[in-house]
Amino acid sequence: MLNKTNTILVGFCLFAAISCTSVYRNHGYTPSDAQLANLVVGVDTRETAEETLGVPTISDTQTGHLYYISSRWLHYGMNPPKPISRNIVAVALDLGEVVTNVSRYGLKDGEIVALTRRVTDGGTEEISFLQQLLGNIGRFDASDILSEP
Repeated sequence: MLNKTNTILVGFCLFAAISCTSVYRNHGYTPSDAQLANLVVGVDTRETAEETLGVPTISDTQTGHLYYISSRWLHYGMNPPKPISRNIVAVALDLGEVVTNVSRYGLKDGEIVALTRRVTDGGTEEISFLQQLLGNIGRFDASDILSEP
């Protein structure tokens, strides 16, 4: 009996320890500094940049800029995931699709963006279905009911 209790207790402690283990997840891809050194500003084009650095995570449809994004997240127990690091490499292109600038940004460069909702008031008042139903009594005109089509 005592042996079973000890086994259950040790099993519970192992389960608790394993469930609270930190799990790190990596997402995305950013080129290394050695790969970025192979990119020549003013000479390389969009095609040669993609050959050198790889396929971008995001390509801006208006400006044509290339963005390479990677992040590392910490998952710990029941807590929400928390970003540990984030790297963004932005390759700026001009209208002729020639590389004009290469920038690297980190998690500390990010800004919190407040998203707002634009909601238009529908003009309805907060009244119940029964109030709406009974509110229409007396609003009928006999000509509306008796008129011929």
